[in-house]
Amino acid sequence: MDRGVAIISATIAPAADGWRLDRALAEAVPTLSRERLKVLINAGQVTQAGAAVRDPARKSRAGEAYAVAVPAPAPAHNEAQDIPLVVAFEDDHLIVVDKPAGLVVHPAAGNLDGTLVNALLHHCDGSLSGIGGVARPGIVHRIDKDTSGLMVAAKTDRAHEGLAKQFAAHTIDRRYRAIVNGRPMPAAGSVDAPLARSAANRKKVAIVAGGKRAVTHYTLLQPLRDAALVECRLETGRTHQVRVHMASLGHALLGDPVYGRTKQAHRGVLETLGFRRQALHAARLGFIHPITGDALSFDSAMPRDMQELFSQLIV
Repeated sequence: MDRGVAIISATIAPAADGWRLDRALAEAVPTLSRERLKVLINAGQVTQAGAAVRDPARKSRAGEAYAVAVPAPAPAHNEAQDIPLVVAFEDDHLIVVDKPAGLVVHPAAGNLDGTLVNALLHHCDGSLSGIGGVARPGIVHRIDKDTSGLMVAAKTDRAHEGLAKQFAAHTIDRRYRAIVNGRPMPAAGSVDAPLARSAANRKKVAIVAGGKRAVTHYTLLQPLRDAALVECRLETGRTHQVRVHMASLGHALLGDPVYGRTKQAHRGVLETLGFRRQALHAARLGFIHPITGDALSFDSAMPRDMQELFSQLIV
């Protein structure tokens, strides 16, 4: 035990040779669920010979020894908070919300409350899927704090599992509206470039050979003043995918403090409007209801701040 962290040693059994690492470790450490181990692996809490292993899907080998660092238990419950939500759809199994920019999805260091999870716990009276763990009940996917738009959360484990399978199979219809620097040429295309955490800055994502496959299909919707409104359809859903992929084309999102630089042509309007976030909105979300089998699709108009920016840039 070190600073509230328990270190568990695990050796891959012969019968688990060739299994996914998260599955093999769940066999070796029966006190931890496979989902819990997946979270720990992604967080860099599983090491082999002192080096962090961050891919739950890597193939295990019989006899390999791993160290699993398990943080001390978190409080049993997040606090339910009466934070207003815009609900696009809700039934006994799931809820689709239109998240405003500035709202963090789930509690983490620096944002222990005031999150979408706290709001959902209040709105759903605590009825959320437990698969996401204590910190992320009901959360199947996420969008950045300063990105607005549509998200789905699960109320039951069965709904969570069904939605997670659709996300993994890339069958979810996810379309974003973005205001980008310059005008993409050609006016429609695709970016197929793998993404991973930047070795130079762990807070950033970069195009990295050997990273997770990431595919974005973009279409120019309307030319603007030294800018453009584009639609980005996600074939995959990686962290910061739209932001990194569009920046890689030389068309970073306006207002993006991480992956873009404000051009002189836009500085004045951004300052006048007080626009200090990436101009990105999750405008469409479509999926098959995991319980009823119904095809569902939801659309969300750009929020007022992006509408104002768009209006100021019309040629």
